[in-house]
Formats: sequence, structure tokens, C-alpha cells
Amino acid sequence: MRNIMIFAAIMIGLGTLMAQMADRMTPAPASAGTAPRKAASTETVALAGIRSLSIPRDGRGHFQTDGRIDGQRIDFMVDTGASLVALNEKSAARFGLRPSRGDYNATVTTANGTIKAARTRLAVIELGGLVVRDVDAMVLPDEALSENLLGLSFLSKLKRFEYANGKLVLEQ
Repeated sequence: MRNIMIFAAIMIGLGTLMAQMADRMTPAPASAGTAPRKAASTETVALAGIRSLSIPRDGRGHFQTDGRIDGQRIDFMVDTGASLVALNEKSAARFGLRPSRGDYNATVTTANGTIKAARTRLAVIELGGLVVRDVDAMVLPDEALSENLLGLSFLSKLKRFEYANGKLVLEQ
């Protein structure tokens, strides 16, 4: 019994120490001079060369944000389950991406079934202060994709991304 009590006391001490360390490592809130990109609660923080973007959940529990492709604004839903960035045809056309029917030669499995998509590569995607270059993407028919998805082809080029305190934190 004495050994169990000693073990419990050590674990409590370690837990307290880890919590204090985590508090010190958590980025501070954005300063008044940092402008949010989409909503007032979306924050971009730059600390010692590390850029961080915090995206709150919307009413549906999704992470919506706006970004830029080649300097033009676009709305995204962050989707950690999507392998690639996925754009619907209407959005892709705004960036000059108009695949011909023959370009739709990749088979993609979505929540709504299997669909044909056109592969592409985006030169630059910007999200808040985060900039990622040379991103693989897909263009899907409008009827197959209502929202543009920010998938792992973007997210995997970041230093990290995680869900913490009700927000998705992206760090570069």
C-alpha cells in the first residue's frame, strides 16, 4: 500500500510539472496588431520565426477558414481525412484551372461514393501567415464537392497541426 501511495504522489507531481510545461509552450494570444483572416476568433501568431494559425470550430463542428491560392481568396474546410487539397470546378476556374473531360482520370473515393477527378498542382496556398508552395490538389465536379477541402497535401508540409482547446492549431 505504501508503494502505491508513493507511486501516486510521484505521478501527481509529474502531471503537475507537465501541465506547467505545456502552459509555457502554448503560444500567447495574437496581439492587437495581428489581423485575423476569416473570423474574429481566428488567430495568427508569430513567435521566434514560428508562424501559428488557430482556427475555431464552427457551428457544425468543422474548421472553416479562408486562404489564398495564387493571391486570390478562397474558402476552405480543413479536412485531415482528405489526402489532397480538393477544389470544386467553380472555385478552380477562378484560378484558371479548367480541366478538360479527359483530365478527369483519377478515381477518388469520397463520403458520397467514387468519383473521377483531375489532378493538378498549386504553386502557393496561403492561410493566415502560413505559406505553402507546390501543393498537390484535385479538381472535382461541383456536384461532387460543395466545399473546398484543405487536405494533407497542404497540412503535411507544416511543422505540425493539432486539435487543442476547441481549436485546430496549424504551425509552420
